[in-house]
This record gives sequence, structure tokens and C-alpha cells, in this order.
Amino acid sequence: MSEEPPVTPSWLTPDPTAMASGGGGPMDNSTNLGTFPPEDSLSPSQLPLLINPWDIVLCSSGTLIACENALVVLVIWQNPALRAPMFLLIGSLAFADLLAGLGLVLHFTCAYLLQSDSAQLLTVGLVVASFSASVFSLLAITIDRYLSLYYALTYNSERTAAFTYTMLVLLWGLSLCLGLLPVTGVNCLAEESTCSVVRPLTKNNIAVLSISFLLLFGLMLQLYVQICKIVMRHAHQIALQHHFLAATPHYVTTRKGVSTLAIILGTFAACWMPFTVYSLIADYTYPPLYTYATLVPATYNSVINPVIYAFRNQEIQKALWLVCCGCVPASVAHRARTPSDV
Repeated sequence: MSEEPPVTPSWLTPDPTAMASGGGGPMDNSTNLGTFPPEDSLSPSQLPLLINPWDIVLCSSGTLIACENALVVLVIWQNPALRAPMFLLIGSLAFADLLAGLGLVLHFTCAYLLQSDSAQLLTVGLVVASFSASVFSLLAITIDRYLSLYYALTYNSERTAAFTYTMLVLLWGLSLCLGLLPVTGVNCLAEESTCSVVRPLTKNNIAVLSISFLLLFGLMLQLYVQICKIVMRHAHQIALQHHFLAATPHYVTTRKGVSTLAIILGTFAACWMPFTVYSLIADYTYPPLYTYATLVPATYNSVINPVIYAFRNQEIQKALWLVCCGCVPASVAHRARTPSDV
């Protein structure tokens, strides 16, 4: 009995359109989820796996993202007390991540069940729009935190609420436009040579997304530096008024708050920067394995966001306890807000 030939993993299989173009054409290795060459056109050793394991990882991440952020959206939606600008922005972030998780799950379902270009465009558009809204919401939260410290006395005015609604309209409008680009014809389905590392996004499309991310990250970095300066200045003023020493609890919690800001920004960069840089330097000829290896960590940012921005918040913690068990522990109800909560 002859030995059964090995099976080639699907993320290392060339794109079928490139293979069908004849022996001399370039090989398209862009990430095209759920699309496989006809089995009768390949030898047994070239047959791909039925389901790409990386797609299962993305689908699992999407499921976790959707469940986690659905809880945050539900808590904010049901609690009338959570209507301050800060909670509206946290809700926007959670809703964007919820849509991103659903988009990953729908893309997996459509890629392996429908295998339709139209369905692929719709799900990719949803993923692009939702992740864009997630990043823009993070920027809006950073702006809100900066304004709440810089204009501490007038932060809760009606003008602040109007500014928050304006930011929400702009960020969701821009995200929707970015998501509609592949659906309205800005895609590489007609010309494979224009594909980026993520099919069906074009190289120009993903370059715009990557450069926009770098600009947003630079703006967030600048705002967080200003926030740190304001927090440290306030702590120094309080220390002078009360004749505190550097080792007092308030100084310690202030340093903890600055460390928290560094962790927030560092986590954001660690999740998104590899995929952003890779998308700028790579093209459709690069192995899909590299794309998956940078894209999966980017999705983890939507898993971490609720932990950083929602579950650490005292008011949301109270609402979660009320939803889950109908009571609020004394340790949560009486915990004082400290500079580490910025």
C-alpha cells in the first residue's frame, strides 16, 4: 500500500486565480479566506486543508470579542446613569468592537459556506468599518480624557456633550466610508496584481488605512504625554498644599496612573503596529502566514479594550454587579477614585 501524500496547509497555498493564469504568472499569496482551487486541477500532494486553522483562530477571537463587548453595550444601554460623555465613548468603542467580532465570525461563515465574492466584500467592509470605528473611538476617548483634565471645571457642560456627539458622528461617518470602499468597487477582485496582503483590499486602500493609523497613534501619543504632564502637575500642587513628601500614598497613586497610561498606549501599539507596518512593506506575493501572524494580534486589541476601558471603571463595575447578581459589594461601592483611574 502506497504512503498517503502530505497535505499542504491552506495558508501556504497559492491563490487559485494566479495558478489558473498559466505557468508564467506571479503567484498570489494574499490572504483570501475560504477560497480554494478545484480539487481536480491539483495533484493529491497539493490539496489544501478543508479549513484554514488560522481562520478558526480568527473566528474564535471574533466570538470572544462579540460576547465580551456585547456585555458592555448591554450594561451601558440598560443603565440610564451611564449617559455622561465618557460612557457614550466607551459604549461607542464597545459597539465597534462588537461589530468587529461579528464581522470576523460572519466572514468565516460566508467564506466557507457561501464562497461568494459579494458576501466576502460585505463582510470585509464590515470588518474594516468596525475596526476603524474602534481605533477612532480610542482616539475620541483619549481626547475626552485630555479635555476632562484640562477643562476640569467646565467638563460636564452642555457644550462638552455636544462636542462628544459631534465626535461620534464624525468617527462613525468616516468609518462607514472606509468600510464602503471595497463594497463600492475599490477592491482587487478584477485585477489580482493590485491586491494587498489582505484580499480583496487593494494596496492603496490598505496603505491609506495604515498611514491613518500611524497618524492617529502619533496624536494619541501626544495627548497622553500632555495628560501625564497635567496629572503630575496636579499631584505636585496637592503635595505642596498639604506638605506631602514624595513617598506619600497620593504620589504613589499618581505614578501608578501614569504607568496605567503607558500600559494603555503600549498595549494599543503592540497589537496594531506589527500589522500596520507589515501592510505597508508587504504585498500579495508574501506568504499568508505572515499576514495571519500580524493580523491575529491586532484583533486581540478588541479583546483587551473592555478590560482597560470598561471593566476597570467604577460605575460600570457597579452596573455589572447589579446585572449579574443584583447587588454591589461594599469594596466596589465605596472605592474612591484615584489618579490611577485616568
